[in-house]
Amino acid sequence: MIEPKTLPGFMELLPEDQILFNKVVNIIKKNFESYGFLPIDTPVLENSEVLLAKAGGETEKQIYSFTKGDNKICMRFDLTVPLAKYVAANFDSLNFPFARYQIGKVYRGEKPQKGRFREFYQCDIDVIGKNSLSLYYDAEIPSIMYRIFKELNIGKFTIFVSNRKILLGLIENLGLKDSVDILRLIDKFAKIGEENFVLTLKLDYKIEDDIINKLLQFIKIDGTTNQQLEKLKKFKIDNSDFNEGVEELEHVIKNMRAFGVEEDYFNINLSIARGLDYYTGTVYETFITGHENLGSVCSGGRFDNLAEYYTKEKLPGVGMSIGLTRLFYQLKENNLLKQEKGAIAKVVILPMGNTIDECIALSNQLRNNNINNIVYFEETKFKNKILYATKANANYAVIIGEDEVKNNYFTLKDLNAFEQKQVTFEEMLNILR
Repeated sequence: MIEPKTLPGFMELLPEDQILFNKVVNIIKKNFESYGFLPIDTPVLENSEVLLAKAGGETEKQIYSFTKGDNKICMRFDLTVPLAKYVAANFDSLNFPFARYQIGKVYRGEKPQKGRFREFYQCDIDVIGKNSLSLYYDAEIPSIMYRIFKELNIGKFTIFVSNRKILLGLIENLGLKDSVDILRLIDKFAKIGEENFVLTLKLDYKIEDDIINKLLQFIKIDGTTNQQLEKLKKFKIDNSDFNEGVEELEHVIKNMRAFGVEEDYFNINLSIARGLDYYTGTVYETFITGHENLGSVCSGGRFDNLAEYYTKEKLPGVGMSIGLTRLFYQLKENNLLKQEKGAIAKVVILPMGNTIDECIALSNQLRNNNINNIVYFEETKFKNKILYATKANANYAVIIGEDEVKNNYFTLKDLNAFEQKQVTFEEMLNILR
């Protein structure tokens, strides 16, 4: 016999958890569409030359690839690169700004760990402009994620916002080389701590104490959102990128409020830089309060030219992404998702005696009235039938025996209150609706 086991790094759920997972997906999808974002779906498999155009380093090592005939093929590792290809390939047919969402599985051959998977769902939203893109979208995008996490009812969370131009302008003003490496180090500040941050700057980059103190002073700018903005303006950095980044950040903060994001659910965090090099302006990371160890549950930012490898058209954009499989696993592990009764069918219909035809007829009538139901066809004892209905997490069982057929009524059993009564079809509909 072959052992029926799932590959490491791949998640399978029992039906009750899958129902909960699907509910989360539906909440995300509903909120994406409430802002008019359009759905797209791209292939899991792409030509290697397309998928690897923007890859490199560790990312390329994690990509699943194979050869079929003369074709070199890769499995998508995110939804952003396929989006770039999609927009370039369909440029003449799309309406810009192009606001799209995609919910789909992606694949990364990294070492499986608790809460990290090789196959996982991502939920992405992006707005792509042609030649230019309004900064208002940088405020609208996080407002969508705010609504999603509020509806998921997972408790307090904070969307942290920054702008990479501010960091890059500061680094340039301080005359520092290795700007990308220092940017990534700043991004890890919360994770590695101040001591390791300072030691790395001193030992690896030979940076002097006064410059390090200037960086620390910048990173530690705190207070309310308005106070942080005022401190940034007074920081006296003579650099156009820095000043432009501060103006953009102020614009985004102002309009996040306009879009209805409550003050307690967002803040500025100047150490956020996002590891991916293609972010050029606004950046976001989202943390659940009290569960910061889970890492960012939703992140993204602004990029200057999404599809530079596939077209000469300039396509700036902004977007955010939820790593749904990891998020769902972590929320379940930490009891942050409300587990409701996992059921698809509200009613289980139980034939007693030779009443299968009547049960099928009732099933059709209920389904025509948008009431999901199951007919239990197995011939067994009544207690086994009731046990099945209970394990199916249905709210009601409808019992149809010879007396019910003869007298034109139904026995409706409430499986939660353990009560039953005889009802007409119309009475049953009123109860089930």
